[in-house]
Amino acid sequence: MNFDYRPGLDKIKPYSIEEKEWDIKLDANESPHNLPPLVRERVMNQFEYMAFNRYPDIGTRELRTLIAESFNMNIQNVQLGNGSSEIIMNLCQLFGGPGRSIVFPTPSFSMYSVYAQSSDSEPVAVTLNEDYSVPREKFLEAAEKSNAKLIILCNPNNPTGTVMPTEDIEYIVSRATCPVLVDEAYFEFYGESAVGLMEKYDNLIIARTFSKAYGLAAARVGYVLAHADVISMLGRVIKPYHINSLSLVTAEILYQMRDEFMPGLEQIIAERKRLAMALESISGIKVYPSEANFILIKTAKSKELAAYLSEKNIGIRDFSAAPGLINCIRFTVGTPLENDGLLKSIVTFMKEGI
Repeated sequence: MNFDYRPGLDKIKPYSIEEKEWDIKLDANESPHNLPPLVRERVMNQFEYMAFNRYPDIGTRELRTLIAESFNMNIQNVQLGNGSSEIIMNLCQLFGGPGRSIVFPTPSFSMYSVYAQSSDSEPVAVTLNEDYSVPREKFLEAAEKSNAKLIILCNPNNPTGTVMPTEDIEYIVSRATCPVLVDEAYFEFYGESAVGLMEKYDNLIIARTFSKAYGLAAARVGYVLAHADVISMLGRVIKPYHINSLSLVTAEILYQMRDEFMPGLEQIIAERKRLAMALESISGIKVYPSEANFILIKTAKSKELAAYLSEKNIGIRDFSAAPGLINCIRFTVGTPLENDGLLKSIVTFMKEGI
């Protein structure tokens, strides 16, 4: 039988990652730490009293209230998502559509283009500068030329780890004639946010996730901060009961106990700096400055290095053939022991010319 699929799906490249039981797993920007013991204990205790036969709270009011209060906002300014990725997809559905464009950076999170295309919008990719900094004038020009209905920025940017100064974000937000979404999935590893600009600009939207800094990748919970009108309209495109009760309960406890995650966060940041310094001392490797929980390197031997690391059962992301990332490899900052294993393998390969 010939299935009549929706036109244009052949142009969409699905998200993929090599699924393997790595000895050292540094390929998905996950936290190397499971939940802190106190948080885990409280979550498990709460599960004992859960009504598994009941649907989740459709308004997700408890967690939204907790988040709103922490930002001095109202619940009407917060919405949750099945990871921040679902939020970004919903925003593309909300502002995109036939004859409407969505502007985003490249190289960056590959799903920006997919979500734009899946919402029948025109994807408009703006190439980052050679050092992966954001050309703010080019963003504005692309948005104006294409009559964009949404601009997406990623700060810190994935997979480069580079950041946009707040003044550059404000420059774009203040001049844009459409909403500007700042994807802050890696904010906790950087510490600087565009949230403060929301008091001045109604068109600024901030997306965050629990998956990275808080080690909740398995539960898939994210949130968005936006003008109340945007949050209200999001209700028209999100699915009912889109976050399950187990994820909601876990995220609520986590958010109340987020100070418990600080030691792990501080270790990741310290290890990122240690890794970067060690890699910079290796001849033939260029290390890009990162404010995320991963590091991007460039080497003429990238393809061979990626294959060598795979042989050593170390999982990394090989971007060596990706547009704008030629000869680049990205790896997550792991535990000190995992990072030592990665470094040892890279040093052996680069110095011995395997």
